[in-house]
Amino acid sequence: MEIIEKIDELREIVKKWRLEGKTVGLVPTMGYLHEGHKSLIVRAVAENDKVVVSDFVNPMQFGPTEDLATYPRDLDHDAKLVEDAGADLIFHPEPSEMYLDDFSSYVDMNTLTKGLCGKTRPIHFRGVCTVLAKLFNIVTPDKAYFGQKDAQQLAVVKHMVSDLNFGLEIVGCPIIREEDGLAKSSRNTYLSPEERKAGLVLSRSLKHGKEAIEAGEKDATKVIGLITDEINKEPLAKIDYVEIVTWPDLKEVSTIEGSVLCAMAVYIGKTRLIDNFIID
Repeated sequence: MEIIEKIDELREIVKKWRLEGKTVGLVPTMGYLHEGHKSLIVRAVAENDKVVVSDFVNPMQFGPTEDLATYPRDLDHDAKLVEDAGADLIFHPEPSEMYLDDFSSYVDMNTLTKGLCGKTRPIHFRGVCTVLAKLFNIVTPDKAYFGQKDAQQLAVVKHMVSDLNFGLEIVGCPIIREEDGLAKSSRNTYLSPEERKAGLVLSRSLKHGKEAIEAGEKDATKVIGLITDEINKEPLAKIDYVEIVTWPDLKEVSTIEGSVLCAMAVYIGKTRLIDNFIID
């Protein structure tokens, strides 16, 4: 398993794979990998001849008051996990390798990015789409793998790939959780023991909402009310949003029918956590 830092070097490796007739999978990450990332890598290894894992904390998707400087990083840990999962290499560029001093071209979207996380993180998805477009051009994968925990990102990336005619398949993979239900996230490391316990309110409240829908509740406002009432019982929790939207086009709904996404972002102390479920 190799760690590659330069774009030209990675392109030469991929070119060699292609001449050998190999298929290529890509797992884009921001590093500090956990079992959720590992599940993506394992699936990519099962479905492709060669797998690239990008390990890059993308500065473009962080706002000025967000946690770019403190975002957790541990390349040695990441390399062991990637190797154990069976991938072939890590692409770990410096920001200066990805964004030259005169960089001025961006990929933006006028739909799907305005609601949910886009309301309070207005530049986030421009950064996500731009870095992924660059990675897709550099690696030219056959498939790229994303977790459902970032459901809005999954929908946005699929739409971008369709709009811009990238010749690859976007594969969505299930949320991986701790035994107690907390969705795995690199930001979980920010939580104190007390906050870690409080964070369980996300999965617990979503369970109430999902059970209500499965029992026949069609009123989106009532389901959101059930979820928010549960979250508000936790003193350390502060709601950013709880919404129910159509899936995968993320339009607001009043009546629950067809495929819907129920998504939330909640601050536990200073740490912003996200979680969701998709139901048909």
